[in-house]
Amino acid sequence: MKLLNMQNVLREKKMKMFSSRELGLLLKMSEGAVYRLLWRYEKKGIIVKLKRGLYALKSSYPSVYLIGNRLYSPSYISFDTAMSFHHLIPETIYSVTCATTRTTREFIANGVAYRYHRIKKNAYTGYKPIKYDYQVVLMAEPEKALADYLYYVGMKRRGLYYERLDLKKINKNKLIKYVRLFGKTGLLKLVDKIYDEFRRPQRIY
Repeated sequence: MKLLNMQNVLREKKMKMFSSRELGLLLKMSEGAVYRLLWRYEKKGIIVKLKRGLYALKSSYPSVYLIGNRLYSPSYISFDTAMSFHHLIPETIYSVTCATTRTTREFIANGVAYRYHRIKKNAYTGYKPIKYDYQVVLMAEPEKALADYLYYVGMKRRGLYYERLDLKKINKNKLIKYVRLFGKTGLLKLVDKIYDEFRRPQRIY
């Protein structure tokens, strides 16, 4: 199998990432032949191994958001990463944080940390498919990203710096709707607290 042929097939199918099984089906190759092909192109730096059985072409590398969706599913981009994406916090987040219904996990793929935080199944909502860099990714709405984050703040697993939050882009009623899904009354008090802090005059240093 020539590299150009493989690249053309993947581009035709618009596949930024692919499993060894998917590649075998596309190229009509045996499992052993596919692994030899992947091993050869990985050694040459043409293919990037994201995790066992999941790969990407270096020449058409997927966005970190798309990788975040695919590395561990079901999942959607949320928490700090989505809050930064929606400009609710000023920082650029270099790791990728996601919500999942599965066990909390962390992966390192091509030097980037992908962190998956478990949430309740009935709270696994509030995300949408969006177009990013010509790819469709699952991203939390601003209100859901904040609700997911507050859930972990409420469990003392994350910290919250009030002066960082920009709540102007948040629909408070929608935020409360998502917070209620977690079934913790303390979260509603936390919402009131962040709004109280947000209304206070900003400190001048």
